[in-house]
Amino acid sequence: MEIGIDSFASAMYGSKSLSSLDAMEQLLDRIAFADEAGLDVFGIGEHHKKEFLDSAPAVILAAAAGRTKRIRLTSAVTVLSAADPVRVYQNFATLDLVSKGRAELVVGRGSAIEAYPLFGFSLNDYDALFKEKLDLLLKIRDNEFVTWSGRFRAPMQDLPVYPRASQEKLPIWLGVGGTPESFVRAGTLGLPLMVAIIGGETHRFRPLIDAYREAGRRAGFTPEQLQVGLHSPGYVAQTNEQAEADYYPGYAELWTRLGRERGWPPVTRPQFEALIAPRGVLVVGGPQRVAEKLLRHSEALGGVDRFTFQMDNAGLTHAQLMSSIELIGKEVMPLVNAKK
Repeated sequence: MEIGIDSFASAMYGSKSLSSLDAMEQLLDRIAFADEAGLDVFGIGEHHKKEFLDSAPAVILAAAAGRTKRIRLTSAVTVLSAADPVRVYQNFATLDLVSKGRAELVVGRGSAIEAYPLFGFSLNDYDALFKEKLDLLLKIRDNEFVTWSGRFRAPMQDLPVYPRASQEKLPIWLGVGGTPESFVRAGTLGLPLMVAIIGGETHRFRPLIDAYREAGRRAGFTPEQLQVGLHSPGYVAQTNEQAEADYYPGYAELWTRLGRERGWPPVTRPQFEALIAPRGVLVVGGPQRVAEKLLRHSEALGGVDRFTFQMDNAGLTHAQLMSSIELIGKEVMPLVNAKK
């Protein structure tokens, strides 16, 4: 199992704000440290909000490429529905050249919607935009010269798209939440699947992942081509008790604040306890508990090829995040890989 980190480039540590300069410097330090610690992948999300600095993930990843040697660098996710697929490909093909073949994309419709009005798109076209733009992005990825037409963009008639990525086939994962059609779409296209699970119990996603694998099999893809990734909130400390003490206050503050905006009830300690329980989604604890949970999640879902921790949304300090990255590389990954 590949293991890595996803970040939304947060400029907030609980109720304390960092300057954008400090927050970006610390983020780049964490990516460089994740590379040194042996993690497999680091992803940068895409948001267009004041508290996040990730509106241009390819730029952050390009800066990280100059400070890293082996870690793979990916979006997490690119809001493809609100973007031009030509520019998306060009940005990540350039990143692939800068990083000497370490770039990847996770594309999706986005769980936050602020990109749509910002770039002049209607939420009424939420799925149609994504379907059409994914089709174009894959054509660009697979062909130097592109002929294509659609509803939301000017047609292309035998037009070349440059630069080309260093990798023969730039990896494009499909980021999904809980919509069955999205899982089937990924399988039909033979794209690797990145499943964002942020609440409840992870094993409940097994029927959706089975539908992905079955759709891929019917489309003629091999099991090896149908990779499954899992993105969930998590944090590792020296002990279970320390991890819970570090993580809970910021987690409760964040999700209670989001709840006020979206009509959810406040977070309670019993709810948190259920989420860190063996089948709960939160991967929070000491190295042994976390490794066991990753293996349990993988077994419950029929195999997980990649897991990415979302850590910088719970009020954790830079020092705590750096320590967690070190523990993931030195203790969690060896424990997980020893059980393969």
